[in-house]
Amino acid sequence: MQSELLLGAEAVGLAAIHAGIGGAFSYPGTPATEILEFIMEHTRRAGRVSARWSANEKVAYEEALGMSYAGRRAMVSMKHVGLNVASDPFVNSALTGVNGGVVLAVADDPGMHSSQNEQDSRFYGEFAQIPVLEPSNQQEAYDLTREAFDLSEKFGLPVMVRIVTRLAHSRANVRVHPPAEDAAGNGRLPPPDPNNWTLVPSNARRRFRRLLTMQPTLREWSSQSPHNKLSLAGPRGIITSGLAHNYVGEALAGRDDFSLLKIVTYPLPVDRIRDLVNHCDEIIIVEEGYPFIESRLRGVLGLPGKVIHGKLDGKLPPDGELTPDLVATALGQPQAVPIAPVSDLTGRPPALCRGCPHADTFKAIIDATAAFPDTILFSDIGCYTLGVLPPYKAVHSCVDMGASIAMAHGAAQAGAYPVLCTIGDSTFTHSGMTPLIGAARYDADMTIFLLDNATVAMTGGQETMVAGQQLLDLLKGLGVPAEHLHVIEPLAKNHARNVEVITRAIQHRGLSVVVAQRECIHNRRKAKAAEPATKSAGATCAR
Repeated sequence: MQSELLLGAEAVGLAAIHAGIGGAFSYPGTPATEILEFIMEHTRRAGRVSARWSANEKVAYEEALGMSYAGRRAMVSMKHVGLNVASDPFVNSALTGVNGGVVLAVADDPGMHSSQNEQDSRFYGEFAQIPVLEPSNQQEAYDLTREAFDLSEKFGLPVMVRIVTRLAHSRANVRVHPPAEDAAGNGRLPPPDPNNWTLVPSNARRRFRRLLTMQPTLREWSSQSPHNKLSLAGPRGIITSGLAHNYVGEALAGRDDFSLLKIVTYPLPVDRIRDLVNHCDEIIIVEEGYPFIESRLRGVLGLPGKVIHGKLDGKLPPDGELTPDLVATALGQPQAVPIAPVSDLTGRPPALCRGCPHADTFKAIIDATAAFPDTILFSDIGCYTLGVLPPYKAVHSCVDMGASIAMAHGAAQAGAYPVLCTIGDSTFTHSGMTPLIGAARYDADMTIFLLDNATVAMTGGQETMVAGQQLLDLLKGLGVPAEHLHVIEPLAKNHARNVEVITRAIQHRGLSVVVAQRECIHNRRKAKAAEPATKSAGATCAR
């Protein structure tokens, strides 16, 4: 059996390949980005799998559904807030069911390392009433993802695999198994019944009843799953899941006087939970994310005669990531020897890269709006969100992907002036085009800054859907008048001209769009680094 050193995200990707997927679909989003990147790199070497970035998570999920309909297995991956974007097809796919297996890998971000919130994707799994698997380490990430495809086709439902940041971005040796027989792309299921996939009310009611009648089967599967480990010992019990299971093991350090239930499958394994509750007087729930298990165990009135601890009673903090020390304290165990903090280091808050084109854009915006004390500056999700920090302070909002344009339109309707917003090229094609259509239709009194750096810079430089002239053509097609569509090159030498262009755009009492076009400096560096190899290859061909 071969062993590979893998990130948790890479283990999910490799498992999908070995399970025989026909395609993988995603939109870049930390901490899930590496899942598709790993599959793409494998595809470049070995082929056979269609792996490409989608315009957004909703599109990614729908593309995966299309592949499933055509009879092939499909992996779709995204971060937790990306599931908000994909929720429409995700929830409805529980009604259509699947043909080829569909596995949704979601990477949650407790502690908000690179996200707007800490939402827990297990609630989405329960909401859609589908099976969820939660690995605690890289080996389980591989094994459970492979198993998820079999479960998906067994139950005819999408299956979610939930990981978190620390698992996605840490490495361990993973024992891998031979690929499935049809991993070369030969396996293809016959087409499904079209009526099951056409959710007009009569079909949707029938398919929803099917989903409801499947719930006892799913609960039985979960309760009987060998992945849920129960060990009965003393009267103090622990229920744990996912990454938090490792912290419990570290805190106990071999002690065997606690009863312990490790939960891997959802719906919750009720029979296993009942066995632990019947055996124990005191129970602590240790889980990464929201108090999902704890809130269900407590119910509305609690469990008479039982003491329950967790995030809801303050035994563990309700927000942020868990740590081994936090878990040890909750269990009444000694903490690890603390490492003395280094106190003489200067703080280094995040900042735009030196030479970033967004810096010159923000400088021009600041100078152009200096004469307008009531300027509102909406923004969006990307590197440019760092414009909220000094010396720019040019970002007044960042809510969700694509919100800047819609919020600016709303503020303009409220009579605010001037109203500006900044949005990146990838975020624009993700979910900024739709609100622009409305703003153009009503000639909203606002100025949009489209920051075209030709890459998805914040998540590692993935390709964008459109940039350069294609982006300008797209804007015109969406209704932006050519006379109010401006292009600037954000460079220090162009500062005076850029301020003049921006000022004119603001003074126009209607919709204006300023496209700041300059390639990300990291993209340029990559291109320069590749030039010698390209020239060498060209010389070889010439000879």
